[in-house]
Amino acid sequence: MQRKASAVWKGSLKEGKGAVSSSSGVLSNTPYSFSTRFENSPGTNPEELIAAAHAGCFSMALSAQLGNAGLTADSINTTATLTLEKLESGFTITAIHLDVTAKVPKADNTAFQTAAQNAKSGCPVSKVLKAEITMDAKLES
Repeated sequence: MQRKASAVWKGSLKEGKGAVSSSSGVLSNTPYSFSTRFENSPGTNPEELIAAAHAGCFSMALSAQLGNAGLTADSINTTATLTLEKLESGFTITAIHLDVTAKVPKADNTAFQTAAQNAKSGCPVSKVLKAEITMDAKLES
């Protein structure tokens, strides 16, 4: 299985502009720039897309882990907060924190926490990232 995405950049780092696209068409010449990446201007950036990918991947991985335990979630809500820092070696993704809230009928907190930890370490996006990955997982009743 392969997935493809592409990016085009035109101009200098600070004044230039880019666009990202995915083969599925979900992203189609979606603009990004220095200001959307480093100055919090409205628009997307590679780090936001990584955070979205991590949140989506983790949520599916948690659903699978819960299924392995004979449980089905009514809902899993995950927010991934990515930290990008300027280090001596340059800009680096240093951490991602996952905030997870799930409604899982018949689940006890121990089974839920085990499933969440397994999902965090087993999610393919988690595996590809070198950053420290932390998590707060809450089971709602």
